[in-house]
This record gives sequence, C-alpha cells and structure tokens, in this order.
Amino acid sequence: MRVFLTGATGFVGNSVLKHLLSNRTSLVATVRQRAEHQSDEVEWVVGDLNSLVDGLDRDHNNISIVMKDIDVVVHTAARAHVMQEQAVDPLEEYRKLNCDATLSLARIAAESDVKRFVFVSSIKVNGEMTRPDYPFLPSDEYVPTDPYGLSKYEAEQGLLKIARQTGMEVVIIRPPLIYGAGVKANFASMMNWMSKRIPLPFGAIHNKRSLVALDNLVDFIVLCADREKSSKAANQVFLISDGEDVSTTQLLQKVAKAQNKQAWLIPVPVGLMTFIAKVLGKGDVANRLFGSLQVDSSKGRDLLGWHPVVTMDEQLKKMADAPVPGSAKNDEGMKTRSS
Repeated sequence: MRVFLTGATGFVGNSVLKHLLSNRTSLVATVRQRAEHQSDEVEWVVGDLNSLVDGLDRDHNNISIVMKDIDVVVHTAARAHVMQEQAVDPLEEYRKLNCDATLSLARIAAESDVKRFVFVSSIKVNGEMTRPDYPFLPSDEYVPTDPYGLSKYEAEQGLLKIARQTGMEVVIIRPPLIYGAGVKANFASMMNWMSKRIPLPFGAIHNKRSLVALDNLVDFIVLCADREKSSKAANQVFLISDGEDVSTTQLLQKVAKAQNKQAWLIPVPVGLMTFIAKVLGKGDVANRLFGSLQVDSSKGRDLLGWHPVVTMDEQLKKMADAPVPGSAKNDEGMKTRSS
C-alpha cells in the first residue's frame, strides 16, 4: 500500500505519519518547506495545497505526478478552528483550504485512479452541543452555521459527490476534541492550570462530553486507510471517540491525577457561572465548559471491529510524562535519537 498524506507536520498528521512508518507503509507526504530533521523514509512533496485553488501549475503538477502510483490519500491538513478570528471573511478563509483545496486534491486523486480518500473532518458538522445522553449520530442531518464547521460540511458533501461520479471510495471521520502529547490551545491551558494547583470554580459541573485520544484517532485513521482491513468503510461517515464520556469536573480531576496533583475545584453553581460568562460576552466559552457534546462511536466498532487502543487515563498519563520542548530531558532525548 502506498499512501499520500497531507498535514504531515501537524498535530494529527505527524502522528499518522509515524504510525504508518512503523507499519513500513510506503509514504508520500506534502510539506510547505523541506526541513533537515524530516525522515528520509518519506517521499516529500514540497507545495502548498492552497495553490490548487489559486491555480499554480507547479504545485498541481507536482502532486499529479506523485499521485499516479498512490493507493490511498489520507487528508488531515486543514485550517483549524480559530478561537480569536482576525480574518475579514472567516468563511472564505476556511473554505479555501478546508473545502476548495480538499476537493481539488480529491479530483486529482480520482483522475489518478486512487482507490480511497480518507478525510479527517470535524464533529462541528453535527453541531455544537447535545442534550445529555442524546449523542450525535453519523446519520444526523444538520447544516452548520459556524464557518469552520460549514467549510468541513461542504467538503464532505463535495467528496461524496466525487465518490458517486468517479467510483473512488471516500471515508469521512468526524472527531470531537482531540487530546494527546503536543496538544495546544485550551487543553494545554487546562493542564497548566492543574499542574500549578490553581483553584478553579468547576467542582460541580455535571455535563457529558466525548473526547478522542490522539492515539485512538490515529489508530482509526490508519485502519480506514487499509482497504483490506476496512473494506466496509467505503463511502461511510464515522464519529470517533474514546467511549468514556466525562464531565468537565471529571476531566479536570483526571488531568490532575495524571500529573500526580490534587485537583482544587470549588463547587460554584453552573447557573451563576453561565450568567457571569454571558454578561462578559463569553457565552461560547461557557457552552464549552458547561454544555454537553456526546458522540455515538458504535459504528466504527460494529462495522469495522475497531476498539480504542488507549484509555483516557493512559493517554493523559502519556501527556503528563511527555518531555517539555526545550527542557534538558527533551534535549537529551533528541541527542540520543540522532546518535
């Protein structure tokens, strides 16, 4: 099997790359700029996927040439959900890479007789919140209004249309919040809070949220890239999670435990915190902290026989034990690997 991977230097894509290499998969990966530390086991294609939209022939031709002997495309590259958006037209910026470039890449793949296109989408295609114990399903029909979610939705619709027109198989994977070593943004901040034992008013939150460990998501992506092992995945949509739904309070307690710390959580009423957040214009933050978002990931288990490879506690412990970039421990590890 020969795989074409996008987003190979990203949070998810880099882990997919390492997993595929460990399986001795023949691998081609896109990168904007070649770096010295990048593995010589990978055939690197220098180019910008946005150029497929801009009509730059050079990058289009480079990708078209290497695509001729590819079996499966794994597409993880995306413009991520931006919390503090600065773009004048956010939807246009999201569409450019998440939808337009994705569909251009898929058309090149189909023209090159690629057998399968695995697309990492987002749970935002289903929506922002659920009622407790009423999880999202792959079959839910919903058109997002959030620019990021809408760009992913439009890409999904376009990919399924290409699949019907060309016969190239498409697999769509919608993960919720992904956590693992190297995670940034809110999850990294949360781990920092717990490591410093900062008192937080989150001791009485009873929502339910699905998350997916990076190791679990990558294992599922790699399974879907293997057409022999996942023949039933063709033209399917999957929601993927750890299968361990937790409240915000429980998650903070688990993070603290992984760091060998004691969580200092004060039981402030959720209604009061929600009111204050809305007064301060932070209603979206309140929804993420106090609202529920559950996914039904049974389809992957029932159809493909997939099961999580790590528990939430195991992944959080791996994160807590991971070397901090720039630390002496990390520098020593880098020297050992390069010797």
